[in-house]
Amino acid sequence: MNTSYPLQVPALRVEQPLGAFYAVVLSARTLLDLCFTEALRAEKLADGETYEVTGTQRLRQPKRLNEIANYINRDDSAFPNSIILAANYREDGRVEGEADNEADEQREFQRRWSVEEKGPGCYVLTIPSPERLAAIIDGQHRLFAFGLASAEHRDDQLLCSVYIDLPKPLQAHIFATINSTQKPVDKSLTYELFGYNLEDEPSSRWSPEKLAVFLTRRLGSDKESPMFGRIAVAPQNDFRDEQVDRGHWRVSTAVLVQGILRLISSNPKADSNALFTKDSSIFAKPRTRADIKDLRRDRSPLRDLYIEENDQLLYKIVENFLSAADQLFWQPAAPRSFILKTVGIQALLDVLRLIAPAAIANRNATVESFENRLRSAAHIDFSEDLFRNASGSGRSVIRNRILDAIGS
Repeated sequence: MNTSYPLQVPALRVEQPLGAFYAVVLSARTLLDLCFTEALRAEKLADGETYEVTGTQRLRQPKRLNEIANYINRDDSAFPNSIILAANYREDGRVEGEADNEADEQREFQRRWSVEEKGPGCYVLTIPSPERLAAIIDGQHRLFAFGLASAEHRDDQLLCSVYIDLPKPLQAHIFATINSTQKPVDKSLTYELFGYNLEDEPSSRWSPEKLAVFLTRRLGSDKESPMFGRIAVAPQNDFRDEQVDRGHWRVSTAVLVQGILRLISSNPKADSNALFTKDSSIFAKPRTRADIKDLRRDRSPLRDLYIEENDQLLYKIVENFLSAADQLFWQPAAPRSFILKTVGIQALLDVLRLIAPAAIANRNATVESFENRLRSAAHIDFSEDLFRNASGSGRSVIRNRILDAIGS
């Protein structure tokens, strides 16, 4: 039976030290349509019932897929362990809803997976469309074997653990942790699935995403940072009109990671691929950030700091801007202000992306300089109805209102 969208399913919220995820039940058919890895995907053929499993992983372990498919076809097959998913990630490596073009951003936002609390302890996961927006962290062979099994098993139910907006380096962390406790991990497979070296590596080899996660964690753990204790591995918060405790508001890790990423790379996946692609020379050393400088054109405002490995200055620029935002916007904010919610934090990071070039050109990125730049927008009441919008346009309205006020 084909899946109808939007699809809504009950969910259980599970809180663990890394962050929250949601336990849901989805059919194998639904998952085959929605899920991918960078190594495998299931393509539905013309008859609407048959699948072909394709991807760079296909020739590596076809025997394993067929063995699992044969087991699925048995009358006593069972899969009690969950398939782990990272929702809202696209196959091109971008986060859905983080397009540079505003019109595309609005369109993508409508397709994002979301979770809403319907009552105490009762949650609902909403999947708006059949777009492939669920990256498989663990369980790829188990799932894609259903594409090779008998069609009657496509409606079998599977347990899933769904993380919303989980940054890719943390996806890799979960994958490595699970597999290292069960069996050795093929490092080449890790490269293919995530593009990350899960062992210690010099910062000169860090991809933009890995650096963005590192800086985000530092912002959340540095007692001098305005984000100290405020960054959680959790879904980007929703847009309900609840009152926010100004002393205890928090923001998703993904919001900060994506905001920092947009400062240093317009195509993080291409950068990661370049770093982990070996030079044709047998004497070539592993590539560093400096080595990928001229491989493609990138106009991200703080790109040079990434290439030059000037991570300390990059961190201070972000920290100082957020400190200015804390003084001017967050501390005085009304309890229902949208400047304390996902759309508000995203909008402020968008503003940083636009004013960062001037800060670099003027060699002045102090807290005071950012306060002076933003002060003319400090009077705006972001709790007004104008900013109450449950779509990505709320972010655009906040961003544009700030930019108008500061004359940018």
